[in-house]
Amino acid sequence: MFYAIMSTDVENSLPLRQSARPAHIERLNALRDEGRLLIAGPHPNVDSETPGDAGFSGSLVVAEFASLEAAQTWADADPYVAAGVYAAVTVKPFKKVLP
Repeated sequence: MFYAIMSTDVENSLPLRQSARPAHIERLNALRDEGRLLIAGPHPNVDSETPGDAGFSGSLVVAEFASLEAAQTWADADPYVAAGVYAAVTVKPFKKVLP
């Protein structure tokens, strides 16, 4: 089943994001390579795909896991969590309907 991992950044998270990004992306690439990643990306703080110093307000990952517990365990081990990027992380089941 798919699970949505919705994360909210702390204030001024950009420097924290930048330092932990390589390890964060490596984990996402592993999900992609396993065929389990539906979508992933950050929420820019401004209406732009390249927000620069404005940074990001959070992230969304939708991926396939064996259970809600497995998805939560994966989310808890995110390098962004360890680096203090996220103020909150919510994991919920996700039912893909379209397309």
